[in-house]
Amino acid sequence: MSDVTLELEKREVTGKPVKNLRKVGLVPAVIHDHGKESIVVQAEYQALFDVWKQVGKHQPVHLKAGGKTYTAIIKHVTYDPKYNALNHVVFNAVKANQKVTTEVPVHMILAEGNEASPAERAGLMVIHNLSTVEIEANANKLPDALEFDGEKLVEVGDHATVADLKIPAGVEVKTDKAQTIASVFEPSAVAAANDAAGGDAEPEDQAAVPADHESTAEEGTQKDEIRPGGKQEKEDKQQGHNPTKE
Repeated sequence: MSDVTLELEKREVTGKPVKNLRKVGLVPAVIHDHGKESIVVQAEYQALFDVWKQVGKHQPVHLKAGGKTYTAIIKHVTYDPKYNALNHVVFNAVKANQKVTTEVPVHMILAEGNEASPAERAGLMVIHNLSTVEIEANANKLPDALEFDGEKLVEVGDHATVADLKIPAGVEVKTDKAQTIASVFEPSAVAAANDAAGGDAEPEDQAAVPADHESTAEEGTQKDEIRPGGKQEKEDKQQGHNPTKE
């Protein structure tokens, strides 16, 4: 389990005034704790940003807030692409032996001494279609990443799927095993497809997948904070990124 620790302060400010927190370098956040009343908190921006980059959504972080300690997973991050900044973070408290569903990165591994797959060494192009997969595991057994053997990517048409991932004991992959992770293409074919589409083409069957930590919310919007039991608080549409109750 991750040893990352983050200090949080209990937050008195909710609703529209949270925009003032961001102006002074603080990020509003919330901790959901096993059906108990949610705890509204805040953190210094750089400290929270560093933790987010380090653990993402796939490793627990130890939170200290209001004299209590929580082990939690980052469940949702609202990220403002316009300003390249965090707006809001939702933590879910977990127990070490509690099964959680989350996403982990997918990495290609190579033989010792190799810096590229055989296909790439031969001048071919490897297109990565999937950057993360969804898994279920105990919170204390979550892997940093899942790996596949890049040495099997040799010729045009070769590909790796979710079924090719090396899965540790106690981890269940929820993503469709037939989904392609990476494929080998002839560079000229990719270039021709891009030229034909004005530079916006993708190789056939390539899926557009957001980066591990990137918010999929439209610019200027923010998903509601999700309360235990599925209750959603009303979004402040005027401010875009400030829920009515954070």
